[in-house]
Amino acid sequence: MMLKKKLLTAAAGLAVALSLPVAARAQAAPAPAAPATKDADPALWVVKDADTTIYLFGTVHVLKPGLSWFDEAVKAAFDKSDTVALEMVMPDPATMQGVTMQAAMAPQGDPALTAKLPEATRPAYAAALTSVGIPASALDRFEPWFAAMTLAMAPLPKLGYDPSSGAEMTITAAAKTANKQLIGLETFEQQIGFFDKLPEDVQVKFLVNTVNEFANVGPVLDKMVAQWSAGDPDALGKTMNEEMRKTPEVAKVLLSDRNARWADWISERMAKPGTVFIAVGAGHLAGNDSVQTYLAKHNLKAERIQY
Repeated sequence: MMLKKKLLTAAAGLAVALSLPVAARAQAAPAPAAPATKDADPALWVVKDADTTIYLFGTVHVLKPGLSWFDEAVKAAFDKSDTVALEMVMPDPATMQGVTMQAAMAPQGDPALTAKLPEATRPAYAAALTSVGIPASALDRFEPWFAAMTLAMAPLPKLGYDPSSGAEMTITAAAKTANKQLIGLETFEQQIGFFDKLPEDVQVKFLVNTVNEFANVGPVLDKMVAQWSAGDPDALGKTMNEEMRKTPEVAKVLLSDRNARWADWISERMAKPGTVFIAVGAGHLAGNDSVQTYLAKHNLKAERIQY
């Protein structure tokens, strides 16, 4: 489950984007009956001065249908905003798949991916792939980070999670309908690069941890979504940090470094009048290395909106 947490906390939209090429190989889940709507009240913050207001909303990129969260204070903040900023604005599927495949292929002449794994991990890796309908050798010509992403995404349909129900999809559609300015804090190419540029030994460690936690994907993700729905960022941060400590090199690239850059962006944006609704993965707004922590270094305070 560790990799899934990384997706939830770092690459907004990347989980959805990478699920596109993976979904075709994953086992299809039976269509469930329409779930009853369940109220969710995720955490929301605001940073403001005399003429600038910036809302900070933590998202979950892949959700089960039936959660009612885009309402109350969240919808009110969105409606007041002139600009909507996501981690990235997703390109078209063909572009996403092309960029991903170009980055994900291992250099010609590299050993097969399976050979890069510790021998003790290989049987569990093969079993995890076959359990989601992917041949054990199917990813041997790919880099370890892509195999980890595939293992993280492929089980989700069977667990009831639907990429089209993710928060970014809803917010993007609403922004376009309302003709709001829609911008990305990063590009898709940058987000792919965060993984692709990891040293190979770190990528292998990343994949090994993903394999080790594969059986826990459903329970841990369910727990995180429950904490998000309850508006409990402290509990969410604790849950995520338990796994982040296993690969601190990845946590630095995917969380703390990006949070620092986004705080810089917010600080600069505060000099310009207007109202902005920022939606980033919920893990970026939780824990000791949160965006709010870095904002404090700019003498900016993010206040929690109670609702």
